[in-house]
Amino acid sequence: MSGADADRKAFYREARTDLTGPLDGVRVIEVATTWAGPRCGALLADLGADVIKVECPSAPDVARRLTPILSQCVPPTSYVNAAVNRNKRNVAVELRRPEGRDIFLRLVQGADIVVENMRPGTMAAWGCAYDDARAKKPAIIYVSISGFGQFGPNRERPGYDPIAQAVSGVMWLNGEHDGSPLKSPIFLADELAALHGALSAVAALRHRDLHGEGQHIDVSLLDAMIASSTGIPTLAAQGEPTPRWGNTFGFAAPSNAYCCRDGWVYAGALLDSHWRKLAAVLGRPELATDERYATLPARLARRDELDEMLGAWCRERTRSQVAAALAEAGLTAAAVLTPAEMVDDPHVRARGTISSVRQSSGGEVQIEGPAAKLSRTPLGVRSPAPELGAHTTNVLDSLGIDRGRQQELRAAGVIA
Repeated sequence: MSGADADRKAFYREARTDLTGPLDGVRVIEVATTWAGPRCGALLADLGADVIKVECPSAPDVARRLTPILSQCVPPTSYVNAAVNRNKRNVAVELRRPEGRDIFLRLVQGADIVVENMRPGTMAAWGCAYDDARAKKPAIIYVSISGFGQFGPNRERPGYDPIAQAVSGVMWLNGEHDGSPLKSPIFLADELAALHGALSAVAALRHRDLHGEGQHIDVSLLDAMIASSTGIPTLAAQGEPTPRWGNTFGFAAPSNAYCCRDGWVYAGALLDSHWRKLAAVLGRPELATDERYATLPARLARRDELDEMLGAWCRERTRSQVAAALAEAGLTAAAVLTPAEMVDDPHVRARGTISSVRQSSGGEVQIEGPAAKLSRTPLGVRSPAPELGAHTTNVLDSLGIDRGRQQELRAAGVIA
């Protein structure tokens, strides 16, 4: 057994195998599309909740048709669908129809949490809003994720991930100091809203268990971006400058992404002690105490010069040589991996951060797994993203809707 395997086994030595996770027994009804709402549902599902995703057959989750399509899956599926709808059950119900609304409200009666990310007013128009849900179950926790929130002047404004990045100021901050604003390559606003939504839902569960009260949770993509901007809004609110730094930091020099013989590394020096070590690695030990470089203020004034100095040293070496030399000196550096390199990284694999899940067809798809590692109630990818309506019959059976009635609903186009 390798050291990594032994460490993993020791970490999970008291793990339970009789639970899906710490939220085992919690039921979530998800009415959501694309990423923010489905991601919130996925986080709760990863934690062990029974998440029933309700999709309208006439307008299924946009995630099902976003390219690229994973052609090796049977049937082929969008990479977004595979990643964000794992660990869930799926029911196909037309919520626009009164019969579909009634099924949703029956589901709510047996649920703990509802997650939705429709445009404000949509769920109300369907008769599925928070007030409708709590009329059936007063203790329901109802998470609404939207672009701009349930109240405010922009409440009804459509809001998508890049729009929230733009309005939050983050898009302006992202990029080189003399370049144009740049959006994040990931759905950053969606991700953050989903995290805030899931965390708030778990906190609301605690409150419900203590006080018996449900509540409506309003999470906007814009608020999530602003609240997760590492204090920069605080600077702006005080009238302090908020420059665009690109790959550098305003409080460290040198620090940047540097080109090597086989790719890029990220490296730098934050403290004066770091600079002394770096000067030795660069073969310039005399610069460690040179007053032009010895202190942080001095180095910040010579940022471009220091970037070129470290950059020239990196250009003569491979990424692994740079990382090894700096590690030996007690400094940190890392190769800038492509996504393809990342998924094959031995440490990533050892952590189980990329997981294989078997599809009903017998094939396998590799997707990102839960980030948190819980020693007592381990998390993982238990099931792949289901096909549209895969669990409709099973779930409606559990609601006491007999097969004859289900056939009627199916013939009428209410379920699929």
